[in-house]
Amino acid sequence: MAESLPAVGTQAPEFTVQTHAGETVSLSDFRGKQNVVLFFYPKADTPGCTIEACSFRDNVATFQSVGTAVLGISADTVKKQAKFAEKYGFTYPLLADADHAIAEAYGVWKEKAFMGRKYMGIERTTFVIDKEGVVRKVFAKVSIPGHTAAVLESIHELG
Repeated sequence: MAESLPAVGTQAPEFTVQTHAGETVSLSDFRGKQNVVLFFYPKADTPGCTIEACSFRDNVATFQSVGTAVLGISADTVKKQAKFAEKYGFTYPLLADADHAIAEAYGVWKEKAFMGRKYMGIERTTFVIDKEGVVRKVFAKVSIPGHTAAVLESIHELG
C-alpha cells in the first residue's frame, strides 16, 4: 500500500478500471492527448461529494476546452456510481475502485475517524496529470468551496 501521495514531477500510477457506464478506462488512454483531473471522493451521493462532483460537472466544458479530461473516482461499485451519475447528470466518467487498489496506489486510502469510530476510506484528494502522465499538481485534503476554480487555474499554469 502506498503510504504517500505521488510526488509532483513523477509518473502517475497507471490504472485500468470500469466506469459508471460499464466501459473500461485506463490512465494511458489519455497519454499524448489530454491532461487529466483525477479527483478522489469518499462516497457517491453524500453531501460533500455531491457538491464537489456537481461543481466539476458544471465546469466540465471549460476543462474540455483546455484539453483536460475530468475523472471522478471512489471506492463505490459500478452500480452505485451509475446511480450517482444518472441522478446528477454527470457527463464525465465516474470510476469504480471498489477494491480501493487505485486509492491505495495514489496514497489516498487512509484511516479516518467519525464520531469516535475508526475506519478506512478515501481522503478527498485531486491530482492534475499532464498529457505525458506526469503528476503536475496535488490537492490534498481538499476543501470543497473554490476547489474546482483552483484546479482549473492549475490547468492554465500547465500552458
